[in-house]
Amino acid sequence: MADKIWRVYLSGEIHTDWRTEIARGIEAAGLPVVLSAPVTHHAASDDCGVAILGPEADKAWHDRKGALMNSIRTKTLIENADIVVVRFGEEYKQWNAAFDAGMAAALGKNLIVMHRPEHAHALKEVCAASSAVVERPEQVVEILAYVIRGELSGY
Repeated sequence: MADKIWRVYLSGEIHTDWRTEIARGIEAAGLPVVLSAPVTHHAASDDCGVAILGPEADKAWHDRKGALMNSIRTKTLIENADIVVVRFGEEYKQWNAAFDAGMAAALGKNLIVMHRPEHAHALKEVCAASSAVVERPEQVVEILAYVIRGELSGY
């Protein structure tokens, strides 16, 4: 396992820099990890279907075109991931994050869920399907260091 490059998919909330924090931590630790994520430019993600395939008069069809195109990326990256990290943020409901967590669990992927303590009850089923539940990006990096190298800080 020493030569393995780990593939980690970072799903969920797109309005904060948690992905960058994890990437910096992975780089600082020198971990053999390749990160992937959904398209995090909100407007591009929402409008990709109509931008490529043409306009829709009905907003529901507009959204469906975008969702279907985004699903190509999401399914492929989750299927190819060794570990899926799903962050639930503070502001939005993020049904897509819950869907990604369910997909990862159904595929038997290793799942790390990140959320604030006040969301524990609402996410109890999602958390029950995970291998770890964390609150902060640095905890994800610590888990990766432990899983990949057997390194536990302070020991």
